[in-house]
Amino acid sequence: MRIARYSKSLLVLMMILSWFSIPLLGKREIKRFLPAGLFITMIVSIEDLIAKKRKWWWWYEKLHPKLSGIVPLLWGPFFIGSIWILKWTYGKFIRYIILNLIIDSMFTYLLVDLFKKIGIASLVRLKKYQLSLLFFLKSLLLYGFQFVKEKM
Repeated sequence: MRIARYSKSLLVLMMILSWFSIPLLGKREIKRFLPAGLFITMIVSIEDLIAKKRKWWWWYEKLHPKLSGIVPLLWGPFFIGSIWILKWTYGKFIRYIILNLIIDSMFTYLLVDLFKKIGIASLVRLKKYQLSLLFFLKSLLLYGFQFVKEKM
């Protein structure tokens, strides 16, 4: 029971700390990259529904009986992190890919194990390399969305 309380607190803390960084982004960057951040977050929300059905991964921890443990991770570090990554690297595609590979690899090869250990989530039918591939495809989608948005 103690681990469950800790894992729930960790999820909430990850979300809250991410949002504290918003003022550091700047209004112009928020306005510029917010649509792409919302787009990719919605894509991952849909992906999570597919993953649940196909048992790619499982979220043990829930903030509320109807609220999956992915929600604070998705609307915290993933959403805000996507905006930060675009701010730092948009227009420099190689730098963008390298930074995404580093961050996604840290999540896949470090945080996934930690999440399993403390009872937040675990991979079920998806291997780590497959998760890495999914992250890579989503990073291309995020960059592509921003590229098209800026060309319009």
